[in-house]
Parts: sequence; C-alpha cells; structure tokens
Amino acid sequence: MQTTIILVLLTLITISIIGLFIYIRKLDACTTNLNKTLEHQYNLLVKIQSILKNKSATNAVAEHAEMIYQDLLQNLIPIMASIDIMPRNTPEHALWRALGGIMDEYAKNPFALEKLRRAIKLDSEVLRNIDNYIRRADNFLHHLNTTETDGLLASTFTDGLLGQSLTFFAQAKQLANQTD
Repeated sequence: MQTTIILVLLTLITISIIGLFIYIRKLDACTTNLNKTLEHQYNLLVKIQSILKNKSATNAVAEHAEMIYQDLLQNLIPIMASIDIMPRNTPEHALWRALGGIMDEYAKNPFALEKLRRAIKLDSEVLRNIDNYIRRADNFLHHLNTTETDGLLASTFTDGLLGQSLTFFAQAKQLANQTD
C-alpha cells in the first residue's frame, strides 16, 4: 500500500513537473511574441514620429513659401531688367512667371545667355543679385531635400523652373568669370 501511495505521489509530482515545464514553455513563447510585438510597435511609433516631424518641417516650408518666393523674386527683377526680359503672361505666381519668362527667352534665343554674361561683367549689382538668388535657391532646395523623406517636392523644384534657372545663372556666371 505504501508503494502504491509513493507511486501515485511520484506520478502526480512527475505530471506536475511536466505541466509546469509545458506552462513555462508556453509562457516563454508568449513573452517572446509579446517582445516581438512591442518591438514592432516601437519601430512603428519611431517611424510615425519621423514622418510627422518631416511633415511638420515641410509644412513650415510651405507656410513660408510666399516669403521665400518673394525673396527669390526680389533678386530676379533687377536681373530681368538688365537683360530686358519680361515675365510670362500667365496666372501663375509672380516668381514662376518671371522664371518662365527667362527660360522661355533662353529657349527662343540662346543669345540671352550672352546678354546675361555681359550684364554680369558690366554691373556688379547683377552679379550680386545672381549670387543671392543662387545661394537662396540652393538653401531652399537643400532644406527640402533634408526635410522631405520621399524627395518628390524637392525633385519637382529641382527639375522645374527653379533648377533650370540655377543652371542658367551658374552657366552665365561661369562664362563671365572665364572671359576676363
């Protein structure tokens, strides 16, 4: 009888130990899954925070776009006057009309580059305005590149009139410096 009781107790203890072992394994698996889930959620929160921070910075640029555009335009007006170019006659923003007028004129008449080169050589104010325009436009594009994750807005500006005008002005400035 005593051996039966001992065998029953050993069996119960063995079953309890096996049950405890199974429970611990399931608890460990649940903990591992919970850790993976929490790590994934943390990574998502970091990504969301980064996106919101970038959108906030991009929104700040958009809110200040008019000020940036006016600053760029203030440098374009004397340049356009010096080479006798009129802005486009379209309902666009004044900056884009001015840039469009310059690039349209250059497309129709490549001599516009030579006129700008001469204006740079003869008038230090034209050179100063070109330098200011290039510096401010480059800063604007750099800011867009650093704050925008997908680069769509920055590439639109770079590939558009802003980028074309930077190339045009840089080329005229380089030609003016070469022919001393």
